[in-house]
Parts: sequence; structure tokens; C-alpha cells
Amino acid sequence: MNAPLAPIRPIQQLPDNLISQIAAGEVVERPSAVVKELLENALDAGSTQITVRLEQGGVKRIAIADNGRGITPEQLPLALARHATSKIASLNDLENVATLGFRGEALASIASVSQLTLTSRNADAAHASEIDGSTLAVTPSSGAQGTTVDVQDLYFNTPARRKFLKSEQTEFGHCAEVVRRIALTRPDVSFSLSHNGKTIDHWNVTDIAKRSASILGNEFANARLALDEAAGPLRLHGFVGLPTASKARADAQYFYVNGRFVRDKLLVHAVRAAYQDVLHGDRYPAYVLALDLDPALVDVNVHPSKIEVRFRDSRAVHQFVFHAVSRALAQTSATSFGATPAPLAAPSGAMPWIRGSQEHLQAILQPAAQPLHHQTSFGPQFAPTTHGVAQTAANYGALFADADRSPGNTHGYAANTAPAVAAANHTLPADDFPLGFALAQLHGIYILAQNTKGLVLVDMHAAHERILYEQLKGALDKDAMQVQPLLIPVTFFADAIEVGTAEENRDTLHALGFDIAAMSPPTLAVRSVPALLKNADAQTLARDVLRDVREFGGSRVLVERRNELLGTLACHTAVRANRSLTIPEMNALLRQMEATERADQCNHGRPTWSQLALSDLDKLFLRGQ
Repeated sequence: MNAPLAPIRPIQQLPDNLISQIAAGEVVERPSAVVKELLENALDAGSTQITVRLEQGGVKRIAIADNGRGITPEQLPLALARHATSKIASLNDLENVATLGFRGEALASIASVSQLTLTSRNADAAHASEIDGSTLAVTPSSGAQGTTVDVQDLYFNTPARRKFLKSEQTEFGHCAEVVRRIALTRPDVSFSLSHNGKTIDHWNVTDIAKRSASILGNEFANARLALDEAAGPLRLHGFVGLPTASKARADAQYFYVNGRFVRDKLLVHAVRAAYQDVLHGDRYPAYVLALDLDPALVDVNVHPSKIEVRFRDSRAVHQFVFHAVSRALAQTSATSFGATPAPLAAPSGAMPWIRGSQEHLQAILQPAAQPLHHQTSFGPQFAPTTHGVAQTAANYGALFADADRSPGNTHGYAANTAPAVAAANHTLPADDFPLGFALAQLHGIYILAQNTKGLVLVDMHAAHERILYEQLKGALDKDAMQVQPLLIPVTFFADAIEVGTAEENRDTLHALGFDIAAMSPPTLAVRSVPALLKNADAQTLARDVLRDVREFGGSRVLVERRNELLGTLACHTAVRANRSLTIPEMNALLRQMEATERADQCNHGRPTWSQLALSDLDKLFLRGQ
């Protein structure tokens, strides 16, 4: 059944109040949108202290007070006028927005769907002034320097919109999250949040490390890596969470562009791609990252809520963010002291205990044949002269400072073998061997070792898998991209967007190893693909690459597919469970873990080792209690 036709009406100018209410439908989506707009105005005014008071989830009342510059009495009516602002005055200002707010419609939209009162006082005024959002009448008032915006009975005159709001606690949760987002990026400003007369959160002025720890919790503070990189006009700084501290939901991801919280798919994709090698399954990383760049290089006026942005050179931004986060995560070597791993030397010699994929491994890596003295299965780094269960007492005594637990003590651990690392009386710096030295193997799966902190448990298959995987990637990265021409080009039907993408990004596709050309307006032909992926479905691969190039200015499909192959190869090549290793082989594995990037996790994101401190062991046996 067809819907009845609307009555025909002449074109007419809408009244200002209705225009503001229509705009409010975009700007004032829910109470949290009001909180966001008012907080941004407070920060743009140079505030260093902001108080947020909410009642009934923000529906009954939202009152935000700041100590900013304030507004002069004669400009108060303009503050509530539509499209009136002090932040831009020309097109050039719009293209170089350096403030959080700039449209000049937030206060007018909020006032059109609520009972708003604005009280403000600047430094030169003898007293504060107040304006009523309904009558626009300005009257003298009391108050310190700054501005207070009191929004009551939100949507009182638009009951249909009010029906779409959720419960009080749900709406308050959205408001509290907005306050946390903004407080997270401005540690130089103190924030206070209360709900129904009860103080919920309060953050004093501090630095970003302490502010992020107080907002995201100690779990994030104890499992994060600092990041601060710059390249040309771009700078990325903040913290990325360790893969082992990932979450089941993407609720601890905060990305800011020039101080503005955004949910941009290009930036999210870049960070997600950087975590791909170390993240387990469907887990989500936690991070607090800020991207600073010239305002002229980013358009923040592409979404009513300003939650999305558009970059002038999206490919450059994507690659910069990806590589910056990747380099930060590469610090997750198996070192409890957090030292950046040294470059891993190419593997040498044969590995006689590896079966199946050894020929493929050697063909890819092509190690230089070098005679080695006392070669072990894991390399020559720590080749021993004899086999045993531990190092000499002299070496352990030098490694562990606690005399009560030294191997020479009657309460210590027996050690009666020749030195595996250095001369018997040589002092070993503890920081050089954060994983310590092997003691034994447990059920053919785990390596037990002791270091300065206590006991170390290592999953030998997962650890060796990561070592081989990083070696394979490093070997391939040194070689130029090998291209495999197709004897018979693969053709497929493509829409206009795919054809246009292929024609506009021909150089980018060639750099990725693809030759994709248009045979006719609706048909594309794949004439060559990367040699490593010659057995893949050329049509599916080409479509995936074209989609990535269109959305992100480049493609991670090639790297992702390549890493999947290398990960499978490394998994099948790594030492298997129930393989009995000698103490020298176990120590050699520990040393290579300390020198391998991302060695804290295997290729599938599982942890490779765990530390059990001496204090934890003492608690198990009630020592000292």
C-alpha cells in the first residue's frame, strides 16, 4: 500500500527557533553531546579548572563551570545566536582550525531544546552577568571569573526526542565517558565530575602518564609502552598497551588528532595492523595516542559531532601511525627489564632436530656457511663445554645479589657444571641476561629458568616460533619484491570505483607487486602478483588490495598474507612439544629470546614466558610469615 501524499506547500523560510531545533537533532544527540560541546568551549576559553555537575543522567540538569577568560556582557546574546563564534572569521580560519569548537551553533542548538542559563565574567568586569536562553535577557549576577552554563530539562519541548533516551545510568555512563575522554588528553586541566550530588571522579593537574593511569587503571599503567615519534609535520605520542593486556572489547582505545577525540577508521586500521602480529584472536589492544599535525593537513568539519576527520594525505598518515606503533611494540622482547632488543643475527648452521620444513626455511633464509665452535641447536651464542642442569656456583653468585639464595649457600640450588657463558670467575651483569639461565625442562613443554627476580617459565614451542618468524620476516624484507607474471591474466568484473582505483593508483599497485589494468570499462585484468602469493586466488587478492588502497591509500593485504604464510612455516618448523632439549639448547633459546623483537608473544598472540617472583614463591611456602 502506498503512503498518502503529503500536502503541497509553498517554499518558505523556516523560523529561527525551528532551524535551531533541527540543528539540535545533529548536535544534541543525547545529554553526553551537550557535555562534550560545553567542555570543548571551556577548554577553548583557556580554562585550567572545570567542574561538571549532572542530575538524572544529564536529562534533568547539566551544569559546567570553568575558570576561563569569560564573556563580556554585550557579547552574551551573540554567544547564544546561531553561527556566531569568536574562533573563525574567514575561510582561511576554517581550513586551519586550531580550536575544538568552531561552528558557533552548539549553544544556540542546546538553548532551543532546554532551559539554559549562561553566567560569565571576564577579568575586566566588576561582576558577572547572566543571560536567559529563552528571553535572551541579560542581568547582573555574582560569580568568579569564568563561565557557568546551566542546562536544565533537556528536550522539555521535544518530547519525541526524549522518548529515545535510555535509562538514567546509561545516559550518565555516556556523559562520564565523554568527561574521561577529554580529561585524558588535557592533564594540565583539573576536572571534577558529580552525579546527583555525589562526586564520582576528580583529577588534579598532573602529567599524561599519571592521568592515563588514574583513568584507565593500574592494569593499563603496568602494561604499557611509551611512544613519541615525529616525521616531518607529524608527531605521534602517548602509550600503547602490551598485547598481553588486551581486552575483549574495544573500550580502552583513545585516539586524538590535534587534541580532539576521534573515531577514524584509517587510524584504527593502522593501529590494528601494527598489533596484528602480536594480538591473540579477537582481542582488542588498549592505547592512548595523540597525533599532532598542521591543522591545514586535516579536515575536522566532515561530521556534525566532529568525531571523524579527513586527512589531506591519508596514505602518509596511515603508514606513519602503523610504523610508529610497530616500532613501539617491537620493544616487547623477552626482557623483564624492558630493554630494546639488539638486532638478531641471521641463523647459522643446521638444526638437526627440525623436521618437515627445514628445506624451505634454509631456502628462504640462505644463511652463510660459517664454521662454528660448539654449535647448539639454537645457535652458537652460548655453547657449553659440558652438559648439566645449571651454571657454576661462581656464575650464579655473580648474577644474584641475594647471598642467602646464592647457589653456594646450603639453601640455594646445586650447580656443578662448567661455565656456559664465560670464564668461571667472570662477573655477569644481571641486565644482560634478564631471562636468567635454564634449570630443567618440564613435561617436554616448558623451560624452567631462574633470574634475578625468581623463576621464569618459558613455552619453548611458542618462543621458538616467534624467533623463527622474526628471522623469516627479516630475511624477506631485505630482498626486493619478487613479482610473478601470470601466463594467462585473470579477468573479473569490476565496478566503476574499482576500475578508477586501479587507474589512479597504478604506481602504488606496482610497488606492491601487482599489475592490474582495465581491459574494458567493467573489466579488470590481473597480469602479475607478488611471487610469494602466486598460489593465492588472484581475483580475491586484487579486490582486497584495491579496497585497501581506496580506503587507506595503501594496502596491508600483501604483508598480512605473507605473514600468514611465514607464521605457518615458523609454527611447523619450531621445536615441538615433548622434544627433549639439553641445558645448553635451552640457554641458547633464552638468549635468542632476549635478542628477538616481539618475543613476549608467539605469532598467534599467546605469551611465550612468565615471571614468578621470589616473593610469590615465599608466599606459597609461608616463608617470613
